Amino acid sequence: MSAQRLDGKACAAEVERALAKRIAALSDDGIVPHLAVIIVGDDPASHVYVNSKVRTCERLGIRSTHIELPADTDEAVLKDHVEKMNHQDDLHGILIQSPLPSHMDEEAITDMIHPSKDVDGFHPQNLGRLVQGRVDGLLPCTPSGVMRMLDWAGIELAGKRAVVLGRSRIVGMPAALLLAARGADATVTVAHSKTESVETICSEADIIVAAVGRPEMVQASWVKPGAVVVDVGINRVDDASRERGWRLAGDVDPAVEDVAGWLSPVPGGVGPMTIAMLMENTVRSAELRRDLGSE
Repeated sequence: MSAQRLDGKACAAEVERALAKRIAALSDDGIVPHLAVIIVGDDPASHVYVNSKVRTCERLGIRSTHIELPADTDEAVLKDHVEKMNHQDDLHGILIQSPLPSHMDEEAITDMIHPSKDVDGFHPQNLGRLVQGRVDGLLPCTPSGVMRMLDWAGIELAGKRAVVLGRSRIVGMPAALLLAARGADATVTVAHSKTESVETICSEADIIVAAVGRPEMVQASWVKPGAVVVDVGINRVDDASRERGWRLAGDVDPAVEDVAGWLSPVPGGVGPMTIAMLMENTVRSAELRRDLGSE
């Protein structure tokens, strides 16, 4: 029997419907949520992602500012943009599209963004709140999108064994913290490139979150029958049978569909949820600023 579909598009649409009401309430208070996106360079995939975010802003009634800088931009110029945006009262979210050119220190620039405008959720202050078990702030978009999608599908996490493949600060580690946090209460193992017997570890899991960036790494033999598998990966692989010469592949082999109980598709799974949670963080930032001003 084929796995049930963890439909990120349907879940994201539900998130957007809820956001529309919150945006309308902000509008009644004279506030328009405002997101700024900065992209440096000409990476085609990055431009696709940014354009998708801008279109979602337009659909929801979120104001967006889109700044494009050439790949040879001096790092000081980018830092100046961030510093000015930090002090812009009508701006609620700042996002710097990854990856940045190699001559820029991406982590240092991320750290410059004021925590209240860090809608990516990567600032040390926001990640630190997550380590404390606090989930009321600005959470990393992809991990929080995974959690929202699991909740939307009615998947019980408490007491379940979860394996997160990957330990990045962007996805892997925040996902592990959210799965283990009070209220979710899963028992979590983080596996990575140094992990021994990773296949065995995965085969004992009730939930697998694959976020390693290796096409179709997770095989059907790794998956316990009926397990929930969330595929965070999105990889471009050569495929001569396609007219364009390539296709998108996740971190999970398609054959897993015949074993798992639930499986998120690529594309159409985690990707739409990441953008939806970015929008939610932007609205949340606007609400927090409004509430702070009313005290």
